[in-house]
Amino acid sequence: MATNAAGRKEETRLAVVRRARKMNRILAETYPDAHCELDFGNPLELLVATILSAQCTDKRVNMVTPILFAKYPMVEDYASADRSEMEEIIRSTGFFRAKTTSIIGMAQAVCERYGGEVPGKLKDLVTLPGVGRKTANVVLGNAFDVPGLTVDTHFQRLVRRFGWTDETDPVKIEHVVGELLPRREWTIFSHRVIWHGRRICHARRPACGVCPLAALCPSYGTGPTDPVQAAKLVRSGPFS
Repeated sequence: MATNAAGRKEETRLAVVRRARKMNRILAETYPDAHCELDFGNPLELLVATILSAQCTDKRVNMVTPILFAKYPMVEDYASADRSEMEEIIRSTGFFRAKTTSIIGMAQAVCERYGGEVPGKLKDLVTLPGVGRKTANVVLGNAFDVPGLTVDTHFQRLVRRFGWTDETDPVKIEHVVGELLPRREWTIFSHRVIWHGRRICHARRPACGVCPLAALCPSYGTGPTDPVQAAKLVRSGPFS
């Protein structure tokens, strides 16, 4: 049987779709409680939290946002915020100066262009300062119930390991994976994959020996296959 550039056996399109959907079903059984791990109460709060989550753990963001949300309850409050005060609140999330610029700029744009309401369309969200496709899809999927794939570093790593794509560009990955799964599954699938990446399929030493996807994963053996050794690598949230 022919192999592709990555050395894997070539699969028909139908075979890839069937395998992808079976893997999704297994992930659904493994992580029945999968959800967005950022705390929020409305679209604005989720948008701010997602901007803060860049290069930062959700656990750390969730430690900061209660103070931030209390001080800036409305989008107008962010738009007119004192930079130094906001920077001090979010300092521990890293890159706090750039994040402050993004949050204030985002809020000003929402006020000026969208009447103070966070827009519920991808084409509008990505025009806001500090908001790319990944952030927009997080907000759409979790605050507006509009299906979207969150192609973060975990997602990219795992779908390549799954042999679903060899693409490295996030937008191309989003399109490829989107064609493999029903649209209604996109948001929850993203959560399942991110949970799996944080708990079992780690970047350096995935816990292959206890992975529920082992029989379907062409990358099985990247990490320890001995169940005892692999079990020691499994992590549980919240993540620090």
